[in-house]
Amino acid sequence: MSKNYQNIHNLKVSEELLSFIDTELLKDLEITPEKFWLGFDNIIHELAPHNKSLIEKREVLQKKIDEWHIKNKGNEIKIEDYKKFLQKIGYLKNEGPDFKIETSNVDNEITQIAGPQLVVPIMNARYTLNAANARWVSLYDSLYGTNIIESEEGGSERYDPNRGQEVIKYVREFFDKYIPIDGTSWKNISALKVIDKDLVIFKDDYEYKLKDKNKFVGHRGDVNKPTTIILKNNNLHFEIIINPKAFSAAHDIAGISDIIAESAVSTICDNEDSVAAVDAEDKVVCYRNWLGLMKGDLKIQFEKNGKRLERKLNPDRSYISRDGTGLKLHGRSLLLIRNVGHLMTNSAILLKDGSEVPEGIMDAFVTTTAALHDIKKKTNSRAGSIYIVKPKMHGPEETSFTNLIFSKVEELLGLKKYTCKIGIMDEERRTSANLKECIRTLKNRVFFINTGFLDRTGDEMHTSMEAGPMIKKGDMKSSKWISAYENNNVDIGLKCGFFKKAQIGKGMWAMPDKMKEMMNDKINHLKAGANCAWVPSPTAASLHALHYHQIDIFDEQKKIVNREQAKLNDLLTIPIANRPNWSVDEINSEISNSAQTLLGYVVRWIDQGVGCSKVPDINNIGLMEDRATLRISSQHIANWIHHGITTKIQVMEIMKAMAKIVDKQNENDNKYVKMSENFERSTAFKTACDLIFKGKEQPSGYTEPLLHLNRLNKKSNLNLT
Repeated sequence: MSKNYQNIHNLKVSEELLSFIDTELLKDLEITPEKFWLGFDNIIHELAPHNKSLIEKREVLQKKIDEWHIKNKGNEIKIEDYKKFLQKIGYLKNEGPDFKIETSNVDNEITQIAGPQLVVPIMNARYTLNAANARWVSLYDSLYGTNIIESEEGGSERYDPNRGQEVIKYVREFFDKYIPIDGTSWKNISALKVIDKDLVIFKDDYEYKLKDKNKFVGHRGDVNKPTTIILKNNNLHFEIIINPKAFSAAHDIAGISDIIAESAVSTICDNEDSVAAVDAEDKVVCYRNWLGLMKGDLKIQFEKNGKRLERKLNPDRSYISRDGTGLKLHGRSLLLIRNVGHLMTNSAILLKDGSEVPEGIMDAFVTTTAALHDIKKKTNSRAGSIYIVKPKMHGPEETSFTNLIFSKVEELLGLKKYTCKIGIMDEERRTSANLKECIRTLKNRVFFINTGFLDRTGDEMHTSMEAGPMIKKGDMKSSKWISAYENNNVDIGLKCGFFKKAQIGKGMWAMPDKMKEMMNDKINHLKAGANCAWVPSPTAASLHALHYHQIDIFDEQKKIVNREQAKLNDLLTIPIANRPNWSVDEINSEISNSAQTLLGYVVRWIDQGVGCSKVPDINNIGLMEDRATLRISSQHIANWIHHGITTKIQVMEIMKAMAKIVDKQNENDNKYVKMSENFERSTAFKTACDLIFKGKEQPSGYTEPLLHLNRLNKKSNLNLT
């Protein structure tokens, strides 16, 4: 980790970042390093004080809310009195007149195509390439490799023909429902041909056609012996691969060897919750990978099963349309970039007063500059836009500040105003309560809103820390506020004109090994009105894509727009447990579950710099964990300590017991350092405890300040050894 900085005007820039920007980022662009740094210098010194004042306002509002709850302790919270108080202090804003968003030049993947959305840590090039290429995924492989198909060989590496037949049966039955043939079934068809610009399906010497002929859009290969048939339903495609010589087609009369599903329509490349980027060295890794995506030349070589493999971005997919012309389908996900929020600073750049640069502003300039390479080529955004997902904003003042940041970015880089589109993460309470006004501040930029249960619950608990003990985590999803929150996001989005203009998203499926359960549950995100929802893997994307064939989300949104709108009173109902009578075993069980996942995540973050990973829970079920899960767990235990549901001593005993379990779960990891060998010397264990015991004092309950501090200490110690 370099300690060398270069003086540039009023800035001190770390050697790694300076070299990357001057020699890689700005290469082949029309903006010189001198122009970039002079402009950045002026703008950052203008914006940084504004950024700081917004963070200070969060603290002022939180203190006033704490005082109000302390003053009213023991009294029933009267919602109208509570709302008047929130309005008086400026937490709740007056709602203005109705309006429609005016965002323009937005890609079809945002406006017209509803489908799964991947989130991938940009710090890992291999994962990032997998995600970018997950626009097209083998449905056969996804079904065969998950618990959706049950067979004796489910966990075996040996191919099971019976399991393979069950996969084929599953897909054919799905096609019968959603891409039906007029007069017969997809089961046991014998051939597929293209005759007179139409798909003809053969069975027992009879010819059949699709009930909806328009669902056939093209093919590859000879019309009498095509290698691929391309179908389209609800704006998503399937490719039927025909290769009689493939082992997977051995028992298929029609010679179909695979079905490729259009899967991850868009992908969020994440600089935030799923990465552990704490200094210039780490940030350059993230920025370099994003630059490679925008230039289209990102590659990674790796070893797998003794073989040297290379991964790079997939090309577009060519085919012959039904009218005989050559066309292409986009070969990769539409790539979005998630910057960090307004809170954190980074030592990669020091300002003239010696303070660290606001990391979110640095992200804005560097990630947008990288996207200039795509603006020239238009291989990612065909519409010529740059898509930034902005997390953890609190209310309309902060969303307005984001608009200001990107206006400045566009001015410096010579971009047309509103080239930078903004996705609003509705994951903080002040944003939820003022969502319409937040959208208004970005009405020319907004392309996306979504809900995030975990962060939103963490902020719910921190904001109302003094109100009383919170209900159990498992009870949160059935509480009044969460239902209002989820519905309000969709209601406001549709009211503000998001229909076929912007995405309304829902959160992550966190159990990557539980795909059968996902298929039963995640369709509810579409029924709730979401035209995109997060998934943890390419496999999950291909399976979740089936839901978008089952439901035409735009028809669903037409129904939802007429329902009664979610009530602000319900949204502001605090989920406290009135006179809880939980047993000691219930309390300890709840804390143990939170402590175990918390420790399992933190130990990898601090010791190995892993920002997102599949962490086994207390029952050894793998859960995708990131900082959002950490926030809710740490805030929940902190709240229970604060209100006497448990004690610091009892929690510490549980933490030590859970650390031993986590150590056992990681015993096959050669890089893993046991926490239980010396609790006093384990930085990871100390960090996990601090997140709980200092949780009440953490800004908005965020985990980043403590994680970054201790990861930096860990990296310093590693460099000394």
